[in-house]
Formats: sequence, C-alpha cells, structure tokens
Amino acid sequence: MKKNSRIILLFLIPFLIVIFLFGIFIYATVSNYSEDYLFRLLEARANKVAKERFAGETNFSKEEPSDKLPHEKDFFIPINDKLDIISESKKVGVDELFFKDVIKKGQARFVTNEYLYKGIKYKSKKSDFIVITVAENYFEINQAENLIKTMLFAITAAFLLLLYIAVYYSKNIFKPISAITEKVKEISSENLHLRLSEDTAKDELYELTSTFNDMLDRIETSFETQNNFISNASHELRTPLTAIIGEADVVLAKPRQTEEYVEALKIILQEAEKLDNKTKALLFLAQTGFNGKVQKFEKVRIDQLIWDVKENLDTLNSKNKIHLDMELLPENPLKLKVNGNIQLLHLAFSNIISNACKYSDNHVTVSIGASDDYVYIIIKDKGIGIPENEIKYIYDPFFRASNTKNYEGYGIGLPLTRNIIRMHNGKILVTSIENQGTTVQITLPSIKTLS
Repeated sequence: MKKNSRIILLFLIPFLIVIFLFGIFIYATVSNYSEDYLFRLLEARANKVAKERFAGETNFSKEEPSDKLPHEKDFFIPINDKLDIISESKKVGVDELFFKDVIKKGQARFVTNEYLYKGIKYKSKKSDFIVITVAENYFEINQAENLIKTMLFAITAAFLLLLYIAVYYSKNIFKPISAITEKVKEISSENLHLRLSEDTAKDELYELTSTFNDMLDRIETSFETQNNFISNASHELRTPLTAIIGEADVVLAKPRQTEEYVEALKIILQEAEKLDNKTKALLFLAQTGFNGKVQKFEKVRIDQLIWDVKENLDTLNSKNKIHLDMELLPENPLKLKVNGNIQLLHLAFSNIISNACKYSDNHVTVSIGASDDYVYIIIKDKGIGIPENEIKYIYDPFFRASNTKNYEGYGIGLPLTRNIIRMHNGKILVTSIENQGTTVQITLPSIKTLS
C-alpha cells in the first residue's frame, strides 16, 4: 500500500469511529429523552384517568379524544386476594414483574417496540387498584427510523466529503516528495552535477533537499578526487616505467660499448629510484590516512621543531632563504607544546616549507604564534601561487598544478601533510593567488586543550 493511501486511511478510520460513536450517543440521548417524556405523560394520564374513574364518573366515553395519547388504553385492576398476576399480565401484555413492582414500589415501567406501559398503584375509597396506561411508543414507531436515516445520510455525506479532502491533501502533501523521488531517479554516476530544486520555504522539505544536495556535493567531490587520483597516479607511475622500458629497448637494439651499457644502466637506475620513491610516498600516504593511531606521540615544542626543519632544509639546499618570524611567540613557552609524533610533524612542516622554497625562489617566511588553546604556524611565500580553479585539487594525491611543469615533484607532499595534521587533530588552510604567492596556516591543539 502506498504512503498516500495509508495517510487517507489514517484520516478516515478515526473519523468513522468517532462519527459512529457520536451518532450512537445522539440516538441514545434522543431515545431516552423521548421515552422519559412519554412516560411522564403516561403517568399523568394514569393519575388523571384513575381520579376520574374512582371519583364517581362512569361515562369514560365522554372524555375528549384530544386528551388521550396515541392508541392509549387504560386498565384498572383491583388488588385483592383474587388478583391473578399471571393471567392479568398476559391480558395486558406485560411481564409479571411489572405487576409485582407496581404493588411493591407503587409504580413500574414496561417497554416494547410498539407500546409503553406505565403502571401506578392507586388507592381509592373502596380498594387499591393497579392503574395501567398504555400508549404507542411514538419515538420508536415514528421518529427512530427517520433519525437513523438522517444520521446515516449525514455520516455518508461527511465521509464522502472527508474522503475528497483527504485525497486532495494527500496528493498535495506528497506531490513535492514525488517530484523529489523522480528527480533522484535521474541522478546517477554519469550526471552527479544534477541537483534537487530547493523550495524557498524553510520547512522540512527544504531541509531534506538541502541535505541531499550537500550529500551530492560530497559524492561529486569524492568522484572527482578518485578520478584525479587514478589519472595522476597512473601518469606519475607510468612515466619512470616508460623511461626504463624505452632506455632498455634502445640499449638492446644492437650491441654497444661497455660505457654505453653503464650509462644506460645509470639512467634506468635513476628512473627506478624515482619509481621507488613514488611508491614509498604512496604507501606512506596510505598509512597516515588509515593507520595513524599506531604512531608514538609525545610532547613536542613547535618552535624547536621548526628550527630543526629550517636547519635540515638549509643543509639540503644552501640557497634557501627561510625567515623565522618570532614576534608572535608567547611569553610562556609551554603554550608552544603539542602532543604529537615528532618525525611525522617534522615531515609535514618540511613538505610545506620546502614546497614554499621551491616555488618562490627560496624566499619564505615562517611565523609561529600561540593562544591558550592552539599553536599557529603560518608559512608564507611570494612565489608562483596556485591557479584559482585548481585550488580544490591540491589535496588529491599526485596532483600538480598546471604552472609547476618546470619544477620537480610528485604531488604527494600536501595530501601527506594534511593526513599528518589530521592525525594530530589539527587543521590546515591553504590560500593562494597565482603569481603572487601562497600562504599555508596550520593550527594544532596545545597540550592544555588536549588535557
């Protein structure tokens, strides 16, 4: 059963239950009121006819017909030793208990579908009498059927009206959801750029479509990242392999001198080392991304670590011009301590600073600051920058910006650094303007925050 059908039943079933109970209540109330009213009339008639009968008047035929109730009959039964209750009850058409109640309680009622019986005990000068007045059960005969028909008509009309309203509202309520379902069916891996139309009203459907569109954004980004990774990794791994195979084919094409074999083997070794380095970097990237918890963490003072990184990079390349800005250092050196793995953090900062040196003619400024909760490291260069439309790919493994063709690199350093920073519960933010430079801000929680 569809959702809208269940909603319609959900509306109708309680309505039918309530309206039937309401109808039964109305019928019972009207019936009881009518019956009580007729019994009061019968009691008054019984007293009246008894007084007239036992006051000496004998000509009952002179009574005005208009005073009588519909189909009224009156019975006067003396209460004496000759009273045969069984016979009299059959004659009148009531239960024997009716007579006993009249004698014992002074009055009694008896109801059939066609007649109402009211009996009273009347004491005359001669003897006690049971006076019974019988009249047509006017409500059951003349009004009950009409009331039931009227109520059934009203219930049916109300049911049809509510059914129409329920169907109308169910279609309108589920119309936006049906539209969303149809649109979602159109979206596949081939057209992840499609999005659901977001209603302007800030209601639950807006939340649903907005959340779904956000999910599509993440899935599309993930697909693009995977595609870029495969493309870049394939290119980076195939390049040294192609060089190795090509060099081997050239050397083996004909007999050569020993010097030529040695030179060819050097080239092959060089390309093989590149391939080995790329493979190791890829494996390390995978390890930091999925198995970082096995690393040993300890207290690391960031300013000392940055100094070590600078000295190491200066040793590798004497042309580096790395300036450490210490103006923002806190007075309390304890604020510079973080909980981390010193080798991984050393690798992360080496990657960022060495990239800054490589793409900016070696002019790099590293600023260190700290608050009560975090340690901030800002690496700023005035190099070639990153094209604006390529910023979103900088964390894709093996991705290299289009303006870095004249620079050596694998495209592993930045995604590896991001994984390391994440392992330390930190954040990394890269902002760049092409041909103006790049700024990398790294934030790490201090030991106080972690505690």
